[in-house]
Amino acid sequence: MKAVWYEQNGDADILEFGVMADPRPGPGEVRVRVVTSGVNPSDWKRRQGITNKIEFPRIIPNQDGAGVIDMVGSGIDHSRVGERVWLFESQFRRPFGTGAEYTVQPSSHAVPLPDNTDFAAAAGLGVPAMTAHRCVFADGPVSEKTVLVPGGAGAVGHYAIQQAKLGGATVISTVSSDEKSLIALAAGADHIINYREGHTVENILDLTEGAGVDHIVEVDMAANFEVSQRILKSSGVLAVYSAGSSTAPTVPLKFNSTNVTTRMVLVYDMPEPAKDAAVADITAWLEHGKLSPLAGPHFSLEQLSDAHLAVERGAVGKVVIDVSSP
Repeated sequence: MKAVWYEQNGDADILEFGVMADPRPGPGEVRVRVVTSGVNPSDWKRRQGITNKIEFPRIIPNQDGAGVIDMVGSGIDHSRVGERVWLFESQFRRPFGTGAEYTVQPSSHAVPLPDNTDFAAAAGLGVPAMTAHRCVFADGPVSEKTVLVPGGAGAVGHYAIQQAKLGGATVISTVSSDEKSLIALAAGADHIINYREGHTVENILDLTEGAGVDHIVEVDMAANFEVSQRILKSSGVLAVYSAGSSTAPTVPLKFNSTNVTTRMVLVYDMPEPAKDAAVADITAWLEHGKLSPLAGPHFSLEQLSDAHLAVERGAVGKVVIDVSSP
């Protein structure tokens, strides 16, 4: 099979394109002919060794993807062969992710893909959509609450807006440009604030009649904390999914005196019941046409290093590798 791999941590130029032996599924596993592979920030951070030092002699990158099951291991019903699926955690504690023509995964990580969802859309469900689900729903229902989503034009923010709306919340999103305002509005945000224009706190308090927000899905705790501590209600939730501009923000003690829950979200370490709930909800929303990805640039498998660079440089929308024909 054609594949892209690396054998040491480093920049994108360490990625090699070549041919490897086709993998075969073991007990409880399925082999998926990969149609699309999604690139997440955690993929290039793993490659660089920022979040994880290399754990195997050779690694095929990328956690997310979609394709068709073409072979099953023992213990898996043969009826799964031919099934369209979306994949999550493909390279978590495993050497070979979705940056190849075939990938072998636990059967439970190959989720049936509704017929109305194409492979490009399915390439970016695992990390961003499941992260958003945990951030929005881990601390209970959000119905009739006000949820703030900074970075509503990002992959996680885009899904967080949609999911909070599906949960019955009013959603405010902060963005950095008119272009990104349109993206957040398309996702369903009720109110948009361009934080570069200033007066973010005052604008949020105006929108909430001085009450503030119940819940924040936070992309950059350090950069946004000055705003967060002034607009988050007592007993509110601050769900943080990205280190953003600093991995060691200063948190004043007075922030915690208002019974605020600060939840640090890492999709890979979500409890299994939380992953199961996210997978079930995401798949159901897809089936009913209620969840859509933020489309981004496409690359060929040979261009996987360029795709990683695009994500490193802040590409808007989901970066997708077109691996094979559907």
